[in-house]
Amino acid sequence: AGRIDHQVKLRGLRIELGEIEARLLEHEQVREAAVLAVDGKYLVGYLVLHHAGDDWREVLGAHLAEHLPDYMVPAQWVLLEQMPLSPNGKLDRKALPKADAGQPSSAYEAPQSELEQQIAAIWAQVLEVERVGLNDNFFELGGHSLLVINVISRMQLELGLRPSPQDIFQHPDVRRLAAHLEGQGGAVTQDKLSRLDALFDDMGPF
Repeated sequence: AGRIDHQVKLRGLRIELGEIEARLLEHEQVREAAVLAVDGKYLVGYLVLHHAGDDWREVLGAHLAEHLPDYMVPAQWVLLEQMPLSPNGKLDRKALPKADAGQPSSAYEAPQSELEQQIAAIWAQVLEVERVGLNDNFFELGGHSLLVINVISRMQLELGLRPSPQDIFQHPDVRRLAAHLEGQGGAVTQDKLSRLDALFDDMGPF
């Protein structure tokens, strides 16, 4: 009871699955929790919740991101009515269902604004999918913590944005992330660049 066990390696990083499960159980929404590493590439969190709102994935992902490194936040989540148990009453990890990775969470809706289209294009390249819709969840499309870092680097270099990993965990679809970043005024748009150029021209040579 409460032991930290089930140590695994994920992309060369040593992870205690029991530590993630313990953090999940600290949250008031969580009744039971289990975490598995799949193919040594990403983590899947299995949950039995007391109550599940529409944003339970985001809430629990953000909760873990506050206490654990990004690579210890599950990329996929599976909500269960109850955990599978072995004949002696313990959790039967082998009986946990497979996560349905790579499936969008809703019908495709095309990104509209320039920023939404730019974010969607970067996500599609990083996730190696044909397209990313306005409401598609980054993690449900196969994203994980290490790909979050890749996305952040691309957004910084290509768009002049400065998102944090927690921004993507808290706003894991294009619509909400774009709205969040626009609210911060973080995008380096062509209009801003033009105004900067004009300012430098007015200042003249140094």
